[in-house]
Parts: sequence; structure tokens; C-alpha cells
Amino acid sequence: MSKVKIRKLVTIVEDIHLEIGQKIAPPTRRAAAIAVIENPFAGRHQEDLEALMEIGAALGKLLGERAVAALGIEPSQAESYGKGAIVGENGELEHAAAILHPRLGGPLRVAVEKGAALVPSSKKMGGLATPLDVPLGHKDAAYVRSHFDAMEVRINDAPRANEILVAIVVTDSGRPLPRVGGLEAKDAEGKDGLR
Repeated sequence: MSKVKIRKLVTIVEDIHLEIGQKIAPPTRRAAAIAVIENPFAGRHQEDLEALMEIGAALGKLLGERAVAALGIEPSQAESYGKGAIVGENGELEHAAAILHPRLGGPLRVAVEKGAALVPSSKKMGGLATPLDVPLGHKDAAYVRSHFDAMEVRINDAPRANEILVAIVVTDSGRPLPRVGGLEAKDAEGKDGLR
């Protein structure tokens, strides 16, 4: 973690108890763990993005563990996950890609125990308080429709021009009141990441 300069860590937990007048019992829960970091390549082109890939691995572990801990669950009880990043104006989208894609997923999968499915992701450029919709999918079986979801995150003072906001979201359930059919989480095998 010595190579990443973190300005701020934020953790947000949502417990949804009621949806369109219907009680949700137990409540559906989502936790976002967010880091606001310095972009080491802000304002200049850098061909080799290895430093950002290393940062991605470190943040996958840190933020994945923080999200699971915020939910107060065991890693095996995590059901879905997602990742996203916002690059400040002096960066580029490829900086977000370097953090999110090559190495962040492995440590995140350890934090949620398994994670056979691809981790849904989003990236964008933006300034202070730019919202980020972090897409979610079942961690072991991408075809579980009840877990197609997203959580919006936003930090009032981030990202600054030379920063990157990185978020990981973990849930202990799918959407509240799912009823569009398809593979159910209880029937997922998690062998191929799809079913």
C-alpha cells in the first residue's frame, strides 16, 4: 500500500427495509467501500501503467475487505459485487482501466470468498461530487437476474483534478422483491461464472 497515496476512505452501508409499501425481511444490504487516491500520472501521458495496476491490487484487497466488514458478514455470505472508478480531469479513462481490470479482481475475490463471475465495472471522468453507478452482479453466477443491480456512490469533494475515486460494492442479497424469473441464487452452481 506504500505506492498508493490515499486522501480519504469512505464506507457507506444501505439497508433497505421497505420497497413500494412492502416490508423487506430481512432487509437487503449493500456496502460501498471507496478510496480517493492521488493519480500518479495526472497531467501527463505515461505509456507504462504498471504502478496503477499495483494500486488496483492493493485497493481490491483493502476495499473488498472493508465492504465485507461493513456488512458484518463472513466472506462466504457475500452474494454480489461490482467495481468502478472516476478519474479527475487531469487523468484519462485508461488510468481507471489500469486500476480496475488487470489486478483488482483477484484480491476482491479472496475478500468475498470465490467470485467465479466477472466483476461488473464502470469508469468515467468527472469532477467533485460526480455520481458513479457501480454495477452489481452475483459473485459466482452472472445469470442470476435477481442480482442485476447498481449502487450509486458520490463523494462531495472528490475526485479533485489530480485524483481517482475507486469504489467496490458488495451485497449480502439481490434486489428487494425480485420477480423477473431466471436462475435463482440458491440454484447457482458457480462453476463457470455464468450459472
